[in-house]
Amino acid sequence: MSIQGRIESDYIQAYKAKDTVRLAVLRHLKTAAKNREIEVLRPLTDDELLDLISRQVKQRKDSIEQYEKHGRADLAAVELAEMDVLVEYMPKPLSEAELAATIDRLVAETGASGPKDMGRVMQALTLGYKGRYDGKMASEAVRSKLSS
Repeated sequence: MSIQGRIESDYIQAYKAKDTVRLAVLRHLKTAAKNREIEVLRPLTDDELLDLISRQVKQRKDSIEQYEKHGRADLAAVELAEMDVLVEYMPKPLSEAELAATIDRLVAETGASGPKDMGRVMQALTLGYKGRYDGKMASEAVRSKLSS
């Protein structure tokens, strides 16, 4: 089943179950997807939908960080619950060990030899593992690998 189909069926289930958090998150996600479809004038692919979901997850992480920094644990908890719903639609993330092994392999495959080749390694990582790693953590790992 496509991601879009899964979102639709989960939306209906959340509506029937009166799961307000899941319903609100999926409604917002469906609206964002529809707006994006209108922008590109075609239905979204699963990769484009994953990009959209990962942006939503990143927004939630940023909001949680800001709320916690300003002592608003109540609002941070709401954002965390919403982020948990969104994460269900993302592919299984790479562990730190898997990410390190993948970076080592990609450095060898791309022939990267120094910090100037970081873009090639990150591009290869994005092509093969889109949505499965934390960008900040990956860029730090690639940078440290290429500078040593």
